[in-house]
Amino acid sequence: MCGRYSIYESMDHYLRQLSLDLVVINGYDHEAINRYNVAPSTRVEIIRQVGDGLIVDRVKWGWSPFWAKGKRPDPINARAETVVTGKFFSGLWPEGRALAPANGWFEWIPDPADPKRKQPYYITSADGGPLYFAALAEVHGNIEADERDGFVIITAAADQGLIDIHDRKPLVLRPELAQEWLDPTTSAQRASAIVEQGCRPAADFRWYPVGKAVGNVRNEGVTLITPKDSEDQQGQLEF
Repeated sequence: MCGRYSIYESMDHYLRQLSLDLVVINGYDHEAINRYNVAPSTRVEIIRQVGDGLIVDRVKWGWSPFWAKGKRPDPINARAETVVTGKFFSGLWPEGRALAPANGWFEWIPDPADPKRKQPYYITSADGGPLYFAALAEVHGNIEADERDGFVIITAAADQGLIDIHDRKPLVLRPELAQEWLDPTTSAQRASAIVEQGCRPAADFRWYPVGKAVGNVRNEGVTLITPKDSEDQQGQLEF
């Protein structure tokens, strides 16, 4: 999974689709988030469950344990194959489970017209519904950002047609599994099974080429997820 995604509905929209009968403690409103180009190291909304309540925090995308700080850029993703047993994310697993709500994500593939350049594709749900990325987060509950805070998105191997776009994809959970993932009473063994088997299949998504403006982190707006027109698509890969 490449490092860009979109989250542009109101938080109310994502929470409502989860159908969770829980009190939202903070971070909840009806204003559209309007982020079409979420980039690493920026703060973005994630959902956590604490006891019988939900908390929405704006947390930096990227995290490292204290002993790895400064040695390299903070990773933004964690591989499903190693996240449960590896040392690097052991400080987050399993208590740090969270959700990163989204509408879609971006991947880049070589442009057939010019292999030195890459064509961005946008991947979103086939039914238009929200996406829930399984995440792990460290959040200290302060109003101001804490340098220890951050989150990573778990990624899984791509399947079917998505392999033509990228060999990895976010671990996207259906709402019922997203509920389990958040629930503090879900056992580590069950959470591990969700990591191994819970990702939605490629058939649940659609993807299409978009303009190259998304490559600049300063660019924002709905045009970043608008399909390229038919003339621009000539010569591009069709899926």
